[in-house]
Amino acid sequence: MPEEPSTASTGIAGLDAVLAGGLPRNRLYVVEGESGTGKTTIGLQFLLSGIRAGEKGLFLALSETEEELQSVAASHGWSLDGMALREVSAREVAPEENNTLFHPAEVELGETTKSLFEEAERVQPARVVIDSLSEFRLLSQSGLRYRRQILALKQFFTGKKCTVLLLNDAPREVNDAHLYSIVHGIVQLEQLAPLYGAERRRIRVVKLRGVKFRGGYHDMKIETGGVVVYPRLIGAENPKAFSGDQISSGIAELDRLTGGGLERGTTTLILGPAGTGKSAIASQYAAASAKRGERVAIFTFDEGTETILARSQGLGIPLARQLAEGLIQVKHVDPAEMSPGEFVHSVREAVRERKVRVVVIDSLNGYIHAMPEEHALSNQLQELFTYLRQRGVAVILTMAQHGLLGPLESPLDVSYLADSVLLLRHFEAQGSIRKAISVLKKRGVHETSLRELSMDAKGVHVGEPLEQFRGILTGVPVYEGTGTGLRQGKDESNP
Repeated sequence: MPEEPSTASTGIAGLDAVLAGGLPRNRLYVVEGESGTGKTTIGLQFLLSGIRAGEKGLFLALSETEEELQSVAASHGWSLDGMALREVSAREVAPEENNTLFHPAEVELGETTKSLFEEAERVQPARVVIDSLSEFRLLSQSGLRYRRQILALKQFFTGKKCTVLLLNDAPREVNDAHLYSIVHGIVQLEQLAPLYGAERRRIRVVKLRGVKFRGGYHDMKIETGGVVVYPRLIGAENPKAFSGDQISSGIAELDRLTGGGLERGTTTLILGPAGTGKSAIASQYAAASAKRGERVAIFTFDEGTETILARSQGLGIPLARQLAEGLIQVKHVDPAEMSPGEFVHSVREAVRERKVRVVVIDSLNGYIHAMPEEHALSNQLQELFTYLRQRGVAVILTMAQHGLLGPLESPLDVSYLADSVLLLRHFEAQGSIRKAISVLKKRGVHETSLRELSMDAKGVHVGEPLEQFRGILTGVPVYEGTGTGLRQGKDESNP
């Protein structure tokens, strides 16, 4: 049996991961998308990757000038030294004399192809990029002639042991069947324009013969330094063993309420209206974990790092010191600028590279706004939680409900994805607004009581069970005892 061809790296780590290692060598591939999706940048990265590996690269430009390509490279800080660039235009190769036997486009097509082949013969490259097929399509003037031309390219470059990228400007609605049936693989690029925020780009491998690639859409972006691809997360891949012990909040009463603490490898949702202390409790868990020497990553959508540190300092939670010590990492996520794929990649890198054991996402409301397609949010969260669960990472989420008192609504029901749900509520008692905390759900033994929650400069406090009140979850409790059972003192959580 013939030996399977080795793979050629695209120069983009995320794309190589999607392609299961890279592109099989000595084949023709199409990279297509509308203008501005990053085709030329990917082509240059592919050739530069080959040059770094000691392979000759040839860029055949039919629709761009060498000056334009040099400008693209300079914008990314690249040098194209060592890469062969050749401009080929129909105007350059068209015969000047009148021709009455053949249509001028036929002659131009033949001369253009001949020029490409001659340059390839001269350079003897291992990698070739042709930009773009639009010129071939226009000069061919018919589907049959276009197909024959692509076949000629395939036969020539395969015989020369070249790996070729054909850049194609076909719009999304165009189905180029003549091209798709000939090439070995197809990579499609898309650019989406949300109602607000920066454009979103994504990539999809439509076809790659003989390779079990990672299907579906993958977020990507173009930044200084080239294209970056964020492979779609598959949570069940490569699970790792971990200990299933519990993590403490550092507050004895809260640990009793949760049945001893939160288990590693589980997801905890802290749910409640604005101002009930969701972020404070999440910060408390983060600080307690860092105190034990564990690394923690906090991803915040709603507040800046300075705001989080100032609030924590006001509650006596030492996040600033632990941040300086490198035990806690705080990353502010702007949902208008960061795609969901990039966010998931940041979480995964924190776990893989920094060995993070606790991940805090504050809040899911901001994460929802980062999703251009909300119906896919639950699936993406499930993949992320599965990935973190199988690595023994404790995940703490916050979600704000709409409203303050009475019936409250959540923007998205993700409670079924969480192993534990802590429910926070406002209630009125003794002429003041109080807070209550309870465990609505936990996979394991836990208290079913409601306890008062309060915060001051000395920290977060959880009181005794509120046994003499009824209707606290409605926000309008009824007192049925002789003692209040409430913690005395002013709640300074909102100074």
